[in-house]
Amino acid sequence: MTDAGLQSRIEVLSDLEPVVDELILTHESKRELWWPSDLFAEEEQASPERTREALRERARGLSDPARIAIALNLVTEEGLPHFHRLLAVHFGDDTFWRKWQNLWTAEEDRHGVVIHDYCRESGILHAASLDRLQFDYLRSGFHPSWDYDPYRVFVYTTLQERATQVSHANTGRYAGPYEPKIEYILGRVAGDEARHYAFYRQIFAEVLERDPDQALDSAARVMPSIEMPGVSMPHFREFADVVRRAGIYGPREYLRIVQEQIKFWNIESLTGLRELGARAQEKILDIPRRLEKIAEYVESRSTSKTFSFDLVFQREFAME
Repeated sequence: MTDAGLQSRIEVLSDLEPVVDELILTHESKRELWWPSDLFAEEEQASPERTREALRERARGLSDPARIAIALNLVTEEGLPHFHRLLAVHFGDDTFWRKWQNLWTAEEDRHGVVIHDYCRESGILHAASLDRLQFDYLRSGFHPSWDYDPYRVFVYTTLQERATQVSHANTGRYAGPYEPKIEYILGRVAGDEARHYAFYRQIFAEVLERDPDQALDSAARVMPSIEMPGVSMPHFREFADVVRRAGIYGPREYLRIVQEQIKFWNIESLTGLRELGARAQEKILDIPRRLEKIAEYVESRSTSKTFSFDLVFQREFAME
């Protein structure tokens, strides 16, 4: 990106200050703060040991695919330091964006804490393997190819927050019949992600209104596929395959997410575009067709497979 292109984007971000202030107020008015310490608060007042025993008894019923899905959600959330760094690089720490950056970080931090607390108390994962996985993931880092384009940041965070919302909610429903506590926890986390998603997609809608050609060009570079934050963790592809086979999150879920954004941002209806924007608009509108073909290809190539992970005590389990 040229210096002029970056400067024009920074000017648009500066113009958004009153919008960001209003969105923060709206966000906080709709949000109900919760704390990881709320997890067993009522039960523990009566009998902490009995509470843990009951939890572990229920958690024994969780399938290994459910445990892997919970672990993937957990380690992804614990990648928060990477996201804080990336957003700080783009927004800077001496601008009005700091208010949102710090608020978002404070809210997100609870997600990894509460899921980690659950995994420790329930004993559903091999603790030492989880510790190593988290360490290796954070050490390897997350370095997406955004070219320091703040517009791409908003597109990515919109898609990623929606994807994590879907993944948490679906994992909770998948595990809920065996263990309602984790369904409740993941439901609360998904609720936070939904509000963060609403913030980012509205910000990009405002960017589109002010700078449609460059905004569409940025979106067209991100939307065909996104790498989730956990992509650099060991065994990520295998974990993702388990999650897809369980019907929690895969290509079809991402297809629906992209379709939602195309509709919300009214991309098909945008007019008066220059060549750059018109070309990007055409590309974006063709993305769902391509994603449908990818989903069909993955489904047609999928055959029964056996998995085994240290995280679930090296037990073997088969999935269709």
